[in-house]
Amino acid sequence: MVRSEPRRVVITGGAGFVGSWLCEVLSVRGAAVVCVDDFSTGMTANVAHLLDRQGFEFVEADVSAGLVIEGPVDWVMHFASPASPPHYLRLPVETMKVGSLGTMHALELARDKGARFVMASTSEVYGDPLEHPQRETYWGNVNPVGPRSVYDEAKRFSEALTTAYRTAYGLDTAIVRIFNTYGPRMRPDDGRAIPTFISQAMHDEPITVAGDGSQTRSICYVDDTVAGVLALAASCESGPVNIGNGDEMSMLELAERIKRLVGSSAPITFVDLPTDDPRVRCPDISLAHQLLGWQPHVDAEVGLTNTIEWFASQREVPLPS
Repeated sequence: MVRSEPRRVVITGGAGFVGSWLCEVLSVRGAAVVCVDDFSTGMTANVAHLLDRQGFEFVEADVSAGLVIEGPVDWVMHFASPASPPHYLRLPVETMKVGSLGTMHALELARDKGARFVMASTSEVYGDPLEHPQRETYWGNVNPVGPRSVYDEAKRFSEALTTAYRTAYGLDTAIVRIFNTYGPRMRPDDGRAIPTFISQAMHDEPITVAGDGSQTRSICYVDDTVAGVLALAASCESGPVNIGNGDEMSMLELAERIKRLVGSSAPITFVDLPTDDPRVRCPDISLAHQLLGWQPHVDAEVGLTNTIEWFASQREVPLPS
């Protein structure tokens, strides 16, 4: 069963990378969009082109402190959270708060409005997985006191709280577990592999690969991720549902691809592997295909080329910190 198009949607973290694309796509489809962000990691530039669009509203607010929206709402999409290691390591308490208090406030808004609630979870709930590829039934292998735990456990708590609201109050909820997503609007100083490699390659600076580069990631272009998220939102499924791409590659292979596509002469160097860095990461997306009819379509070569062209179009591409 597919729902009718939403008339009005609230998106927390709407000025972030994925959130801003959700704002844009839903606005183009004719929905009124309320974008909520406190700019802790989001950027004004991501939504500046939407500010004059009819039906688009921006609210600068920290959802951890509360979330009050006047008028009817059909969907509440909770995408507020630092998502890259440098950001959540810099904002550890804030990351935990947005995953707990922020999630509760977004859930309460959905409950008050009788809206469908979509929780943006992450492949990080699987930790350093002992199952490969990762299915939604896998409980994960997370270090609860490691440096990554502020993000991993915040998202695991968010999933538990979302499930509790569904069980206790009958709230219409969905949980989407998003795997490594990339594309235009990523911050150059994001700290994740793709923007870091692109920035370094463009400056002919050493491309820094962690460990020996054998650890793997499966990268999904943002257009495909957004399509998957919206397919889940428009369904009656509760999830969790993995949204990602099975195009698994080693980090060394990813660095070499980006170097070639940029046309860079930068050397590839190796740095220490971060604590608790997952050795493998690849989604089993059979459930998304079965329940939602969704699968990714953008080839990595095309997606990386588009992303590199977007970075090149920016006036300045700062080196990653």
